[in-house]
Amino acid sequence: MVAALFGTDGVRGEVNKYPMTPDIAMRIAIAAGRVLMRGSHRHTVVIGKDTRISGYMFEPALTAGFISIGMDVTLVGPMPSPALAMLTRSLRADLGVMISASHNPHEDNGIKFFGPDGYKLSDDNEHKIESLVISDLENSLAEPKHIGRARRLEDASGRYIEFVKNTFPKDLKLDGLRVVIDCANGAAYKVAPQVLWELGAEIISIGNVPDGFNINLGCGSTDTSLMQKTVVESGADLGIALDGDADRVLLSDERGNLVDGDQIIGVIAQSLLEDDQLRGGGVVATLMSNLGLESYIKGLGLKFIRTDIGDRYVIQAMLRDGMNLGGEQSGHIILSDYNSTGDGLVASLRVLSTLLKAKTPASQLCSMFEACPQKLENIPFYGENPLKDAAIQEKILKQKERLSGSGRLLIRESGTERIIRIMCESDNPELLDEVMDELVDVISGATG
Repeated sequence: MVAALFGTDGVRGEVNKYPMTPDIAMRIAIAAGRVLMRGSHRHTVVIGKDTRISGYMFEPALTAGFISIGMDVTLVGPMPSPALAMLTRSLRADLGVMISASHNPHEDNGIKFFGPDGYKLSDDNEHKIESLVISDLENSLAEPKHIGRARRLEDASGRYIEFVKNTFPKDLKLDGLRVVIDCANGAAYKVAPQVLWELGAEIISIGNVPDGFNINLGCGSTDTSLMQKTVVESGADLGIALDGDADRVLLSDERGNLVDGDQIIGVIAQSLLEDDQLRGGGVVATLMSNLGLESYIKGLGLKFIRTDIGDRYVIQAMLRDGMNLGGEQSGHIILSDYNSTGDGLVASLRVLSTLLKAKTPASQLCSMFEACPQKLENIPFYGENPLKDAAIQEKILKQKERLSGSGRLLIRESGTERIIRIMCESDNPELLDEVMDELVDVISGATG
């Protein structure tokens, strides 16, 4: 039986190793088209990518697969994932495909799918695609006279720039604000600085010279040190760090302090509440979000709903409960009044508009609550997942019992990398250190 294709965010892996090979990409395209083509109209798929050099390999492979089953392909080139979601809706396409491994290094790549509504595909549709990839697909191919065509959408970036600008209040301008924008040498390297500049900001751009290999390398939301340093040295009012496909964002205040996704959710929640724009009576976050955020949101008289890790689960809960704000500590911020997925630029503009209205420094605005002491550790593994070991599970259980009543412990395998992620929270700093040190030693020792 073939190994699973889909993880928590589409298909992802090391380039030229299963499943990220050109032949598998083409088969995925054929299978996806077969699952999602409905009706007799001319079917269209929009394909975007980030700046990884391997995008030049996967873009034609996917294009060939879709064309072979009779779908027309619209290519938009390097473009943020949220732009791809927006364009899929705007162009009334049947499917959107983003070639990106998000925050991963250039050695990895991935394939994300968006349905005609701009939302990521359901688990059911992913399972159907997965089962078809290993089947005989020749019967799915179109007759020669019915194969599709490919074209490039030359104004794709302009469409997204205008879309993002239209989420910003019409009566406000960024005149007088100095903003550092770190594009992670990724998909937003052109559009992000352009949006901020057109809205009036003085911008300092970093991470905006992609070469196919430097995406997320020492920059962006996975390494914010350069952004924080640049903010302080340039006297900027705010720093913005996107990831490789710009669906997540982290910020820096004017003092160089990092502002994570939880604090961003807190800022936006209060802003929406004050403007009577918050729907559903609360916000959605994940198991990773800090207890401090939960206490703060509940202190505003709002509901606080937690989901499994992954923005798709946040979105599902938002749709279920009619909420328009949700996100992750890692920086996926979903404002569903504007877009159907996390959008780093849209979230940044909401914080900037709030900063302008509050007339306070970012260091004051972006410290909405005191975070509960929390530690995060990522432990790579190369063989069997150590979490499958019964002895390790027993030791994890003992540490959870030690934290009972004073904190939380979450240990999981990453859905996108061969990494064990550990999150530990406790209002007792000494206990927090002890528990984390013990777990890191145990799990690291089991990885060889």
